[in-house]
Amino acid sequence: MAVSIQTINLTKRYNSGGKALLALNNLNLTIEDGDCFGFIGPNGAGKSTTIKILATLLQPTWGEARICNYVVGYESRKIRPLIGYVPDSFGAYEDMVVQEYLEFFAAAYDINGAKRKQMVDDVLNLTDLAYKRDTMVDALSKGMQQRLSLARVLLHDPKVLLLDEPASGLDPRARIEIRELLKELKKMGKTILISSHILPELADLCNKVGIIERGELIFAGTVEAAVRKASLGQMLLVSVTERTADAANLLRQTAGVAGVAIDDGVMHVTLNADVTEIYFVAEKLVAAGYRLTLMREEEVNLETAFMRLTKGAVQ
Repeated sequence: MAVSIQTINLTKRYNSGGKALLALNNLNLTIEDGDCFGFIGPNGAGKSTTIKILATLLQPTWGEARICNYVVGYESRKIRPLIGYVPDSFGAYEDMVVQEYLEFFAAAYDINGAKRKQMVDDVLNLTDLAYKRDTMVDALSKGMQQRLSLARVLLHDPKVLLLDEPASGLDPRARIEIRELLKELKKMGKTILISSHILPELADLCNKVGIIERGELIFAGTVEAAVRKASLGQMLLVSVTERTADAANLLRQTAGVAGVAIDDGVMHVTLNADVTEIYFVAEKLVAAGYRLTLMREEEVNLETAFMRLTKGAVQ
């Protein structure tokens, strides 16, 4: 399948106060046509830097980034008509109504005459903003402003969408509306790169994910593959009626147990990857006189996979 987005040893270094800050470190990423790719990582991991480079707004220190096989920096003029970039903040557009805002950007894309009117009408209908066409832009709610941002970048029918935290700060209803809109764009065949902290929604929307930490890509693949990788070494949730700390110490000394952490009175017991049955944990505790009130396997989803595969390190 053809490749829409590719980075090859992509590296970005900043100088801050005389110190070198490595925002991206040899990032190698491949996103195929039609993929909806969720870009996950803590604040400061390098997500926004990657997206800004792909959007031709930043130059890499070294390495290469390509959009539809055009090289960022050398062929940016050919890239820009192919992409739609939605930053994490809307920006200020006072004294403009929604239709004027979209017509302004359509003119910037050299869309004129009857075609401009048709494209503005089409994106307003697609984003369910037609009834707001005469509303002042700065009077829109944040959720509607995000939908307007998506309407703006769809005017020239780009092949690739680069979305940096499009649901950040939105209420639950607005997040659902944005998610449903993105699903519709996915059905239209758009290639979507989306960064977000709302992991359950990414799992529902994306067919592939990438996990980045301190500028390094530590996983890229399907959501199912991320969950499988995180599932190596089962985790149990275990609680006892009393002396939880002592019970945890007992399990830490038990063969087959890789580690035990306590959170709000519940032991999170990680087993070695080669362990196939879990009942020895209960047997060990009962034999030592503890009464169990809970023992079950922890469900592994994209959120728990992210927590297990990352270390919580930031720049």
